[in-house]
Amino acid sequence: MADYEDITYSVEDKAAIITINRPHRYNAFTARTVEELIKAFRAAWADQGVRSVILTGAGEKAFCTGGDVKQRAETGDYGPSESGMFEIMALQQVIRHIPKPVIAAVNGVAIGGGHVLHVLCDVSIASDTARFGQAGPRVGSFDAGFGTAYLARVVGEKKAREIWFFCRQYSAAEALEMNLVNKVVAPEDLMTEARAWAAEIAALSPTAIRFCKQSFNADTDHQNGFSTMAMTALDAFATSEEGMEGAKAFAEKRAPEFDRYVQWH
Repeated sequence: MADYEDITYSVEDKAAIITINRPHRYNAFTARTVEELIKAFRAAWADQGVRSVILTGAGEKAFCTGGDVKQRAETGDYGPSESGMFEIMALQQVIRHIPKPVIAAVNGVAIGGGHVLHVLCDVSIASDTARFGQAGPRVGSFDAGFGTAYLARVVGEKKAREIWFFCRQYSAAEALEMNLVNKVVAPEDLMTEARAWAAEIAALSPTAIRFCKQSFNADTDHQNGFSTMAMTALDAFATSEEGMEGAKAFAEKRAPEFDRYVQWH
C-alpha cells in the first residue's frame, strides 16, 4: 500500500474509500494532493476486489475547495510533485475512466475545483449541511473544460452559466432540486449511505456496470479536447497579473481589483 501524506486510502467491503485529508485548508489540493489522488484511484482500478470508489473529504466543513489558492499566492503554483507537474487533468480523467462507479460523499463545502471533482463523480450523495458552487472568476481561475461543459449536461445551460458567472453558493436542498446531487442525508448518515450505495453496486454485474459507464462517458468524451485546451490556457492565465491578483486578494482577505483588466475587442 502506498504511503500518502495528503489523503487516506482504505478498502471496506468491496469499496475503496479515498479521503482528501487536508482539513486545515478545507481539503484544498496541492500538486502533491492531486498526484496522491491519482495513485489511489489507480490502486482502486487495479484491485479486483474493489467494485466502487467513495470520494470524500476529512472533517465536517469541507469536501474539497479546489486548488490551494494560498499556496498559489505564495509560490505562483500549486507546489511540488514527484512528476514536476500539476496533474489535475489526469485526476479528472481517472475519475471518468476508472471502470467502476465513483460515489462522491459531499460532507461540507464543494467549491471551485472541488465542485468540479464531485460533478465528475458518477453519483453524489450530500450531507444536508453541504454547500456547492464555483469560485474561479472570483480568485482568478476557471475550468473551461469538463467543469463547465459537462456541468451544463448535468444541470442545464442556464443553471451552469449562473453557477459560473455569479459564483453563488447553493444548499444541498437546492443542489438536489437542480439534479446536481442524487440524495441528501443527515451529516451523521452520509458515509453509511455512501457505503450502502456501494454495497448495491457490489451485488451487480461488474462487466455490465463497466459497459454502462463507458457508454455514458462516450456521449461527452468530445469535451476532453476542450478540457485539455482549457487547462493549457489556465496554465498561462493563472500566472498572469490578472490571475495572480485573484489569488493574492484571496490570501490577503480583500476584494480583488479586476477593473483594470477589462478588455473588450
